[in-house]
Amino acid sequence: MMLDPQARALLDLIEKAAVPPVWQQTPAEAREAYRERRTFTQEPPPPDLATLPLSAPGPHGPIPMRAYRPRDALPSTALPVLVYFHGGGWTIGDLDTHDVLCRQLSRESGCAVVSVDYRMGPEFRYPAAVDDCWAATRWIAAHGADLGMDSERLAVGGDSAGGNLAAVISLMARDGAGIPETRSASTTIPSIRFQLLIYPATEMLAETASMTTNGEGYLLTSRAMAWFMRQYMGEDQPREVIKGWMASPLCARSHAGLAPALILTAGFDPLRDEGRQYADRLSAAGTPAQYVCFERQIHGFVTMTRVIDEARTAVSLCASALRRALGA
Repeated sequence: MMLDPQARALLDLIEKAAVPPVWQQTPAEAREAYRERRTFTQEPPPPDLATLPLSAPGPHGPIPMRAYRPRDALPSTALPVLVYFHGGGWTIGDLDTHDVLCRQLSRESGCAVVSVDYRMGPEFRYPAAVDDCWAATRWIAAHGADLGMDSERLAVGGDSAGGNLAAVISLMARDGAGIPETRSASTTIPSIRFQLLIYPATEMLAETASMTTNGEGYLLTSRAMAWFMRQYMGEDQPREVIKGWMASPLCARSHAGLAPALILTAGFDPLRDEGRQYADRLSAAGTPAQYVCFERQIHGFVTMTRVIDEARTAVSLCASALRRALGA
């Protein structure tokens, strides 16, 4: 299979610029590099969206969020809502690195989007990110009506590490599994209507073929994934924790009764196989799941609409699936 020429050109530019791999940087350096890269690979933010800063209480403190709403939506209309968790290996990324993508999804789907700035490793290790994403989703479910959102039509989504978190939150919502009430901002258990999982990490100790065949030379490497997982999980987590469903949703005992899902992967991504395996696991359990692999693409391409044309196709596909699933 041939690598997409635009993806190839991007990889060549990165190599020519001698950008250090993430595992040779400190988390702070990696975060800054990720923020700076977006100005080259992302389009200007679409202006036809209204944004609103939000904050949800959580077990580790306030959780910053940013809400998006198409400006042409009537103020009296309660829009379906996507709660979105950004990618970045549970270590890098923030509201700004995924601002353009969230704007694009909101504009094209007609849904409100709420982006969650969850806590990350190594400062806040597992399960802090899960705690924050669960608390934020529950808060939106409880208070969405006050913000012009229809909490009965609620989806969760994310890319890469954010896809991992979205899958975990869907499992928690199905089971009513919550943070103990003394640590939680709300007793509301959200009813998830749809999962949007973009090249999700689904198994922490992935030993898939794609982790080997795509493990070097395609932006995200297997060595980088090992670094990210160390930042998130630490060095001394027992295997039963690493393989537990809150870290590795592929390892959940059951995938039945979950919200319908769209799982999108990239052919030259180390995470390709675990994304496909998750789609297969959902389907085998009777959960409606659509699986689409952009065979010639690399990990992270969906946010690169300035330099990769297929990224626009992928965003439109995701927005269309949201629109159908939530009745936007």
